[in-house]
Amino acid sequence: MKLKFISDLDYQKQAIDSVVQIFKGQQMKQSNFTVYYGTQEEAGMIQTALGVGNRLDLTPQEILKNVQSIQMKNGLPRSETLDGMNFTVEMETGTGKTYVYLRTIYELNKHYGFTKFVIVVPSVAIREGVYKSLQITKEHFDELYNRTPLEYFIYDSQKLDKVRNFATATTIQVMIINIDAFRKSFEDPEKEDKANVIHRTNDRLNGYRPIEFIQQTNPIVIIDEPQSVDTTPKSKEAIASLNPLCTLRYSATHVDKYNMVYRLDAVDAYNQKLVKKIEVMSVRSEESFNVPYIKLVEVKEGKAKIELDVETRGKVKRTTKTVKYGDDLYDISGERELYRGYMVEQIDWTEGNESIEVNGHYLRVGDAIGDIDDDTIKRYQIRKTIVEHLDKELRLRPRGIKVLSLFFIDKVANYRDYDKDGNPIKGKYAIMFEEEYKKLIQKPKYRTLFNDIDVDIDVEKVHNGYFAQDKKGKLKDSREGKSTEADADVYNLIMKDKERLLSLDEPLRFIFSHSALREGWDNPNVFQICTLKDSAGTYVSRRQEIGRGLRLAVNQNGERVQDYNVNTLTVMANESYEEFVASLQKEMEEETGVTFGKFEKHVFAKLVYIDKDTEEPVQMGYDLSTKLYEELKQNNYIDQNGKATTHLKEALENYELTLGDEFQPWKPTIIKEIKHYLQRLPIKDASKKKKVQLNKAILDSKEFIELWDKIKYKTVYSVEFDSEQLIKKSIKSIQKMSRIDKIRILSRKDQVTMDRAEGIHTQTVSERIEDYVTAHHTLPDIITELQNRTNLTRRTIVEILTGCKRLEDFKNNPQKFIEEVTKIIQREMKLLLKDGVKYYKIGDDDFYAVELFQNEELLAYLNDNAIRSIKSPFDHVVYDSDIEASFAQRFENDENVKVYVKLPNWFKIDTPIGSYNPDWALVIEKDGEEKLYFVLETKGQEWEGDLRPGESAKIEFARKHFEAIGTDIEFVGPENEVDAFMMRAVSR
Repeated sequence: MKLKFISDLDYQKQAIDSVVQIFKGQQMKQSNFTVYYGTQEEAGMIQTALGVGNRLDLTPQEILKNVQSIQMKNGLPRSETLDGMNFTVEMETGTGKTYVYLRTIYELNKHYGFTKFVIVVPSVAIREGVYKSLQITKEHFDELYNRTPLEYFIYDSQKLDKVRNFATATTIQVMIINIDAFRKSFEDPEKEDKANVIHRTNDRLNGYRPIEFIQQTNPIVIIDEPQSVDTTPKSKEAIASLNPLCTLRYSATHVDKYNMVYRLDAVDAYNQKLVKKIEVMSVRSEESFNVPYIKLVEVKEGKAKIELDVETRGKVKRTTKTVKYGDDLYDISGERELYRGYMVEQIDWTEGNESIEVNGHYLRVGDAIGDIDDDTIKRYQIRKTIVEHLDKELRLRPRGIKVLSLFFIDKVANYRDYDKDGNPIKGKYAIMFEEEYKKLIQKPKYRTLFNDIDVDIDVEKVHNGYFAQDKKGKLKDSREGKSTEADADVYNLIMKDKERLLSLDEPLRFIFSHSALREGWDNPNVFQICTLKDSAGTYVSRRQEIGRGLRLAVNQNGERVQDYNVNTLTVMANESYEEFVASLQKEMEEETGVTFGKFEKHVFAKLVYIDKDTEEPVQMGYDLSTKLYEELKQNNYIDQNGKATTHLKEALENYELTLGDEFQPWKPTIIKEIKHYLQRLPIKDASKKKKVQLNKAILDSKEFIELWDKIKYKTVYSVEFDSEQLIKKSIKSIQKMSRIDKIRILSRKDQVTMDRAEGIHTQTVSERIEDYVTAHHTLPDIITELQNRTNLTRRTIVEILTGCKRLEDFKNNPQKFIEEVTKIIQREMKLLLKDGVKYYKIGDDDFYAVELFQNEELLAYLNDNAIRSIKSPFDHVVYDSDIEASFAQRFENDENVKVYVKLPNWFKIDTPIGSYNPDWALVIEKDGEEKLYFVLETKGQEWEGDLRPGESAKIEFARKHFEAIGTDIEFVGPENEVDAFMMRAVSR
């Protein structure tokens, strides 16, 4: 199987563009059609004593200006000074961070000719992952970038000829290096035993040190997971020793946020459905408080820590207390009658025998009375994981999707142990797994999954462990934060097996891995994660835990599956749902520095509205954003610390948010941004999950069949695009375009004077402005540039350029001219396209059959994203937003609504800009006689259709589709007020 990559994901293109724009104004790399004045010079490259390096032409002031412009566009805090060439990109785990920075390499080369890149990684796991990514994306990038040659290698101190080649080659060069390979003793490389090879002189390199070859290339350094790479002064020094042109820092959890240029946080990633949705299955023993519970946590000299149920002010809570010999647990528990007579009779703190005796009960560390045995809970966790896995396999295998489950364990011996002769034997978790698996697959509902399989042999093949090995081949524990060569072999196996594991022909489905190995594990088809922690074992943060399974699943063709009903990650948590969600949120706040529900002065700067006269976006900017922040504070919508108040939440719920006049044009986007900051992580409670059942009575009813017969037909569209019309309109608009002046340079002469009274001061003696002309003025290939940006033919572009009579402006400022002309052509194309699309009904035999509803598999989370229904084809309506919930509730309760349906994902209308799935179809009865049929699109009051031309254009195309069908169905929308819609509908 080959994994396929999608090249047009907007959020990834925005992340790439945000880095490319840092160097806006840098001499552009030219194509074969470039016109040169004077001598030719390769863009972005410089010849050095030891090879070829990256060349930067821009000043720090120009870079800072570019960065501030990007930050405003992306709504990020503004950098007031550059403070070094470090730039930060924050992307949530699972959204394709590695793909983004690898593609950014190609884009930086395509635009500016940069060729030398070093990727610095914190660990063997990530190093292997990056290398694997370069291998599997090669074909994809070859296609996108016209087979631009790119050479990549992992730095190896035994193969220094590769470092020389890296320095001398003129093609794109990518070196992947672990921080440990170059952070040791580079001040005193004579300390042979302490210095990395990279810092020592080498005869094979003519007496130079390998690091010198790298330094002379002035590489662009990409740091993967910088919070693990350069958090110490030594590491920072090591990065600086590479002499980088700049550092690009990519992670989901940055510690230092230098000059952030792009952010895709967890809430954005979940809400835009870029990662799997998360549900939590809580697996733990219920605290009954009805039997005396005592657990020994720790023993020290003369005292012990125990956990017991303590009553305080009428409430019982499980609490840890320190006790000593002779203590009465009746007193310690808050005089709970259950503990009467329970005395600490003995404490033994000798090494290896740590224990206590209470009321005749002998407890070692980790033992408990009055509670379910720890292994019983672990067995139950394993069982629930297998059940969840098999249920998903039943649904997903027919769609060609392999389901994987991942168990994290603390001790390898719990899965694979060795007898006294060194022979491998199964550990307790492997035994538990096999026993539970064999029991479960006997169930009749799973029979279709196991036809013709010898279950006894198969059970050995469905699970395996990925662990480090010692020199004798024995499996061993990995150590947190320490990478060894043994770990490298394991990562190699994980990475190389990535595609094989995704194949349905490969029986392995359940993977046991050491909790310290979590970094390398991100197979897209992990659907269940279960952490079998010992109470005293490694702490695995919940964020790292879920990070291994967040990527969207792929099918047998290697294509990402976009269906959100498929993409659910189930986490088996040994704590309550509420505890898990609260802890995950707290971790995210600590790691990202962003507090849920808290606003900062810059957050509204990126908001835009479309000016009706110019059709250009108008950005709010930092000054107005700060002003709006202060206004929200004055109106008591946020408190002094920027935290949202209940007054703000009530104002949003009741549509009563008041804003000053100057903010009215941005109001829809302001509301949307506020709601985004108020959102919590949309994590579901798996215990409330229910399969939605078909309501046959509605599906077969006369009203529903009449409705379906009106909307079911398919259409085709044609696009009539008049090139002559486009040329004429573009020429006319370009001629009206404001004049583009030459780039001007301001020069000023100041006289410096010095005296004892005032010290040093300056006085301007002359000032003048000159046009900027370079000695070798290179005009870019404007035809190819405009062709790439608009996808028009060369002939059309040549006619527009020659007809507009504005090519003098192009000579004045080529970059600005290309940008302005691109905007004009794209705007004219959009207007022509809108009018030129015609829809036609295919015929009476091409339609969506009502029987397709029987194949629909929906899962609802009760009281969270579903309401009970008696008027739609399912017993629950699953909704995506509060606005959809309000419409569904009204349709259920309103006697005028006879039947309605939330249109399923497979009900799609083709448009020139992608398929479109409307929200609702319904039948309204008017005055008990006339029936009205509607297809309805709902959007929140904050929907800014004009800002998302793609979305609003799709709605217009859908209108044409329903007109072409020719049934008396009315397409309405976007609607955001159910009462207003119903009022209009029944009063027609």
